[in-house]
Amino acid sequence: MIRIGIIGGAGYTAGELCRILLNHPEAEIVFVNSESNAGNLLCDVHEGLYGETDLRFTSELPFDEVDVVFFCFGHGKSTQFLQEHYIPADVRIIDLAQDFRLASDDNDYVYGLPELNHSHLCGAQHVANPGCFATCIQLGLLPLAEAGWLDGDIAVNAITGSTGAGVKPAATTHFSWRNGNMSIYKAFEHQHVPEIMQSLHQLQPGFGGSVDFIPYRGDFARGIFATEVLTCDVPLEEVEAAYRDFYSEASFTHYVSRPIDLKQVVNTNKCLIHAEQHGHKLLITSCIDNLLKGASGQAVQNMNLMFGLEETTGLRLKPVAF
Repeated sequence: MIRIGIIGGAGYTAGELCRILLNHPEAEIVFVNSESNAGNLLCDVHEGLYGETDLRFTSELPFDEVDVVFFCFGHGKSTQFLQEHYIPADVRIIDLAQDFRLASDDNDYVYGLPELNHSHLCGAQHVANPGCFATCIQLGLLPLAEAGWLDGDIAVNAITGSTGAGVKPAATTHFSWRNGNMSIYKAFEHQHVPEIMQSLHQLQPGFGGSVDFIPYRGDFARGIFATEVLTCDVPLEEVEAAYRDFYSEASFTHYVSRPIDLKQVVNTNKCLIHAEQHGHKLLITSCIDNLLKGASGQAVQNMNLMFGLEETTGLRLKPVAF
């Protein structure tokens, strides 16, 4: 049994993490840390957990009682936390923030995209979970990078649900603003672009183009739907064969020959991908659930690999039927 601690336990990703791990056959949640909710029941905050657990949030950090900790902080807080707290060397860490996603000689974190770094994740001590947009967009492009077919700039548009903004209310997350509305934010400057570029260069070092990414806020709660457009004269049959081959052993990422839609992946750890050719342009569509494959589901997938379990353990979640 894997003994687990969760830090920063009051947000959406932590709630999803608890939901998965409470039903994981090889996992035991030892503590869920939240300074602001210490003493409260988990289900008082994550109300979908009523009837699932009697666990309470704690302000304590009993690292000597766990095998792995999940950091569910806001971006930038993981580094600060590690500077201020001692975690025993044998306790593994999965960081859901962006602090360690870019490779550095200063840390040993493995970038946690299983479709790219599967062998490195098996037995890893420290893992940096990818960003939600980054996961969806990379999975749409990696087979092209491995084949060396990326040439020139890539135009990316992706729309995300309101849960991607986190649990704390903000001007652009209130229902009355978000409902029936759309908007752009962080155009060309989104924080996930560097990790996307890092992965593309890992497979195609000579790629010299840019990823021109326009993120959108959607008026739905969860999910990411992305389109990637690039110039590519490779016949579509070869492109499709490359995708099927690249993901032939992937547990959750699937190439689909028909157009895809968001409801096919909501409440699952799946990524679905589809390709179309229009003259010299190749259109790739990809979609995920931002809280699962884009965050907590992928974090548990990484935990399974780190501890030598079948990576699908506890993650066969059901899509929304309608």
